[in-house]
Amino acid sequence: MKTLTIREAREGLSHPDQMFADSDEVLVVKHGEPVARILPVEPRKKAFRALRTFLESQPMQTVPSETILAEEREDRA
Repeated sequence: MKTLTIREAREGLSHPDQMFADSDEVLVVKHGEPVARILPVEPRKKAFRALRTFLESQPMQTVPSETILAEEREDRA
């Protein structure tokens, strides 16, 4: 864990990729007391794989939509 003072953090925020590249967690302190903890962002999971899995799990419609609609209209009449 890397520890920075408020001043060091403020000066380094113009280049956050360099400031946080070598550590997985940064502790910001003021007068020796911790005031903030900066953690890395977890990578996003690809939604396309999850969507594809969901769609594959859905049952296929065996009766055409036109037939279902026609039956609904006949029931109302």
